[in-house]
Amino acid sequence: MHSINLLCHEFVVAVSFVACIVGLVLLWDDKQSKDDLEATEQILFRMSFSYWLVYCVAFAIEKMILPDWENLVMTLKITTALSYFLTFSCILSLPLHKFAVHKVEE
Repeated sequence: MHSINLLCHEFVVAVSFVACIVGLVLLWDDKQSKDDLEATEQILFRMSFSYWLVYCVAFAIEKMILPDWENLVMTLKITTALSYFLTFSCILSLPLHKFAVHKVEE
């Protein structure tokens, strides 16, 4: 049962890796004529996708590395934890930013 959950998590991480790449490609925009609100939102989205991409890569490398390399495994675990929390903070910042801008407009 535990191995099924692990495979499911690995599959979800692999799919989200591809989704992050697609998201970053869709956010790639050369137009610089945007107001500050749109630019900030786009930066937060890019940061969210980038941090999650780092999480996916670190998670994949962590699963491929031999358990004998404890220093590298510990570094990858710290990287996955930090990128996970940075992704969460960027996602949390999006509605907070919209709320703050909406409050200023009123």
